[in-house]
Amino acid sequence: MHRVPSRPVLLAPSARTTGPTGDDDLHTGASMNSAALDRLVAERLAAVRERIARAGGADVSVLAVTKLFSIEHCWSAHRAGCAAVGENYAQEVVAKFASQLDGDGGAVPLPFEVHFIGQLQTNKVRQLASLIDVYESVDRLSLVSELSKRAPGAAVLIQAACLHEPGKGGCPIEAVPALVDAARAAGLDVRGLMTVGPTTGGAEAARAGFRVVRALVDALELDICSMGMTDDLEVAVQEGSTQVRIGSALFGERPVSAASVR
Repeated sequence: MHRVPSRPVLLAPSARTTGPTGDDDLHTGASMNSAALDRLVAERLAAVRERIARAGGADVSVLAVTKLFSIEHCWSAHRAGCAAVGENYAQEVVAKFASQLDGDGGAVPLPFEVHFIGQLQTNKVRQLASLIDVYESVDRLSLVSELSKRAPGAAVLIQAACLHEPGKGGCPIEAVPALVDAARAAGLDVRGLMTVGPTTGGAEAARAGFRVVRALVDALELDICSMGMTDDLEVAVQEGSTQVRIGSALFGERPVSAASVR
């Protein structure tokens, strides 16, 4: 874990939580008992794991994508068995986690990791350095340099652009080995590769790109191959994913526009 040793603690949520609206069974717009939220998330996580098993997956971890959801959803994912949550927006990470930090009695240590999975601007690294455990979207030398300065030794995944889809970010496949070498030389802990499938064409459209990324993970002797989301997890698992990033299958539709939290 990269966080500084003196990192404060994260308070557990209260007994009741007001969930965001937008999903008929998870978000009713009324106050939801945290136990009920826990049950719903646990049921949905079990369904996701069943999908992984049917696709032939073994030892595939589920990263709960909690962007635009409340801190209570992070805790429910943790209690259901997720070891980590994924966030996309720097401003939201600070608002969601830093505001929960408290050194007073009654607090508990943070029991789950927070991964950053969105496109990351170099000028946001400083404010995230004490809050993020793994940066999964490292895709350029300038970001490697900034992380090595602001978060020395940080755990990272290199994001590979397997399909060159505009707006997705990612390092071109042919440049990934050099970026891995540069990140290691800068003292970062390179744990694997991450990639994002296409937004159009259905799950099968991702297969060829996923296969290329998995082959590169093997060639570079890396441990983690993070690929696959709610709509294409079966294809990702079949092609060798070791981590799927799941949001809507756990929490339903996202409650607000991303523009307000970037």
